[in-house]
Amino acid sequence: MTAVLPEPATLAAPSDGPSVTLPSVPALGPADCSCAACAAGTGHADLLARLATAPGDRTAVVAADRSLSFDELRAEAAAVAARLTALGAGPESVVALCLPRGAGLVTAIIGTLTAGAAYLPVDPALPADRRRYLLEDSGADLVVLDAAGRSPAPGARSVTLAELTAATATDAPYRPAPVTASTLAYVIYTSGSTGRPKGVEIGRGAASLLLAELEGVGAATGEARRVGWNASPSFDASVQQWVRLCRGDTLVMIDEETRRDPSLLAAFIDAQGLTDLDITPSHADPLLDLLTPDGGPRPLTLLVGGEAISPALWDRLAAAHGSGLLRALNVYGPTETTVDATAGWIDRPGEPHIGSVLPGLRMRLLDERLNPVAEGEAGELYLAGPRVARGYRNRPVLTAERFLADPAADAAPGDRVYRTGDRCRLLPDGRLAYLGRADGQIKLRGHRIELPEIEAALTRQDGVAEAAVVLGEDASGSPALIAYHRGGDPEVLRTGLAAALPAYMLPAALVPVERFATTPSGKLDRSALPTRVEAAAAPEDTGSAAGLEGRAEELIGRVWKEVLGAASIGPDDNFFKLGGHSLLAIKLVSRVRAELSVALPVKAVYAHPRLRDLAAHIEELTAARDA
Repeated sequence: MTAVLPEPATLAAPSDGPSVTLPSVPALGPADCSCAACAAGTGHADLLARLATAPGDRTAVVAADRSLSFDELRAEAAAVAARLTALGAGPESVVALCLPRGAGLVTAIIGTLTAGAAYLPVDPALPADRRRYLLEDSGADLVVLDAAGRSPAPGARSVTLAELTAATATDAPYRPAPVTASTLAYVIYTSGSTGRPKGVEIGRGAASLLLAELEGVGAATGEARRVGWNASPSFDASVQQWVRLCRGDTLVMIDEETRRDPSLLAAFIDAQGLTDLDITPSHADPLLDLLTPDGGPRPLTLLVGGEAISPALWDRLAAAHGSGLLRALNVYGPTETTVDATAGWIDRPGEPHIGSVLPGLRMRLLDERLNPVAEGEAGELYLAGPRVARGYRNRPVLTAERFLADPAADAAPGDRVYRTGDRCRLLPDGRLAYLGRADGQIKLRGHRIELPEIEAALTRQDGVAEAAVVLGEDASGSPALIAYHRGGDPEVLRTGLAAALPAYMLPAALVPVERFATTPSGKLDRSALPTRVEAAAAPEDTGSAAGLEGRAEELIGRVWKEVLGAASIGPDDNFFKLGGHSLLAIKLVSRVRAELSVALPVKAVYAHPRLRDLAAHIEELTAARDA
């Protein structure tokens, strides 16, 4: 029996409201789409057509540097589009946006789409080698920079955002270029199992459907919503946030310091009156402790995604819903299916689920031979429909491996399915239970990571003959990447990896081994690799043997031992070299606040990773507080 949900699907709204029937939407796919919007000559029901109707005096974007009304946003986007068009950008061309989080990034995205081109987000915080790879692999036609300087890729044409919005182009009318549903909208890179990131190509129709379906499930309802942009622009969750502009919602940019510090984020939600926030489970958990019933517009809507929700967090979110503090929607979806593929409200305690498949997609639960599994049996999730990506940019072989001909009996010729690699089971009520991965891909703190990509980066380092990476636990019991390597110095490798990989892909521990265990067939035996490592004490010459002095140093030393699980701590030890990461930094500052009544921001741990330096900073804060 084929496990396919009927369409249109009905997704249960929170239990205190009526059920919400998802609207029927046209199947936007090929360039010769015959839906009403295309027949009218608009190409399809495009996002920018909706953006044109937003009230001009309403605030569109709020950022640290400036705010924009919808009239101002459209005017700046028109200027950007006019200049990009003059530089040769248009449908199917790719414009790389190497811009920091701010109002200018939003203007550049909307302006690029207005010109009919596709955008490629390139986070300036990424290592230089990775930025260069993204530009070279994508074949980007143009790079937009925040200020004049060298392009991240030699030979790539570049232009500054200021040049795009220059006065000579400000009189250009807001008139989006004609596009079709299949015209490329954006390219976002994900971790690659072959050791190289791969660019996912998403069409304009798919992005339009995403917004319609968010509205259909009740996640984007009413007017004048204030939506926090929390995700990195290099990740597809950011698309879920900026598309909200096109229905007239206000987009509020959250800076890096605020988004990684739960106390600052809670205060920001209240101060900005946010009504909607996309967040990972790892960051939702500490945030719940800090939200107050009278802190702002309620209920706050949390779109929780990026990794599996633990049963404990699920029950906490359900309880928060019951108290009226917030409502939470669990969203799941690979980048290859335009951000969100399923959604389910967390309105009652119980076993976590990922909800029902959204109507822009069709579900197949298949076994190893691509046969449908029996009702209630586990199978690998395949997704079909107009929100499936066009494929991987310039990677036809990989595209053919992951985007297959739809094996369903009722599939039309040419229909494709995307193989997610996720194992699921259909529950009696039509919702899906997530059962984990069927391959080597993992999710860690909201980031999708292919372990072979880290292994490839390791083996490219001098002296490393062999490497293996596993998802295990650090000394505190938190999920962490553990890298085993044969050959190479751990400290040298750590530096080399930091220059090649984003911070979220850096192993918490680098463990040298003399040899790897193998299976009888001679292959690496991953099951023999320990999945938990104890934090290593720093070398003798770093000062670990020296005693801690003063109340602050002794407190930090004790907390570090508990948080990091280290046997001994010295004044010159480095928090991150002992296995610390963002979530452990959050635990650390929470303990300092509780024991010393000092409002230590998370950024202080990054600015002062050495114990003695952090202790001195805490003493300064204590003195200022007492004064």
